[in-house]
Amino acid sequence: MSKSKPIVIVSGVAAAAVLLGVVSYTATAPSSGRGAGGSSAVAEVSADPSAGVYPELEAYARRDASDKLALGRADAPVVLIEYADFKCGYCGKFARDTEPVLMKKYVDKGVLRIEWRNFPIFGEESEAVARASWAAGQQGRFWEFHKAAYAEGAKEKGFGKDRLAALAKEAGVPDAARFAKDAEGTAAREAVRKDQEQGYALGATSTPSFLVNGRPIAGAQPLETFTEAIDAAAKSAASKDKR
Repeated sequence: MSKSKPIVIVSGVAAAAVLLGVVSYTATAPSSGRGAGGSSAVAEVSADPSAGVYPELEAYARRDASDKLALGRADAPVVLIEYADFKCGYCGKFARDTEPVLMKKYVDKGVLRIEWRNFPIFGEESEAVARASWAAGQQGRFWEFHKAAYAEGAKEKGFGKDRLAALAKEAGVPDAARFAKDAEGTAAREAVRKDQEQGYALGATSTPSFLVNGRPIAGAQPLETFTEAIDAAAKSAASKDKR
């Protein structure tokens, strides 16, 4: 299932938008019949570190040291931006199987920064859990909430108000009243809207979708797809530093 929204895309990112929009649906549509993460439909990763890279898209990395929905050094040479929905099973697979490996292999060593973008496309519960994740982040517990919401079987329990409160408690959010208020507040809605519009501007129609230093990758692809893209981006960043 996917959901699109008409938007005018500037010419500088049009090619990437077409790639991400078409390939993301092919790679992640639940009706595809493929195993999650097993699709070969993806922005190609080659030995050339500049292949498939759109310099305009590198600017989408915020590199804000105060960003509570990000992990890793703000000045890391590589930034992976993830556009995802907590109701997306493929996103959950990436969160459980791939992301922890990337954290250990790259984030912990200062090579990679991961920046989350809420991209709710599956209705009201998607919007509600997106705002709740942001609210958890305001108390420094976004990634703990992220882990709880993406645990095996979590999405099958739904994301109603009581369930969101339970997830916040599981994530160790200290102030439940503030969490509930923040999740329904204007700031949360604006933050989610901003992330969502950025995803639509890139042409994403399904989740998860990624940018690795300006290189689009669509779907919960195999680990090797991400490691090759990150290694190529790190190599390219290192060569630029030497100039």
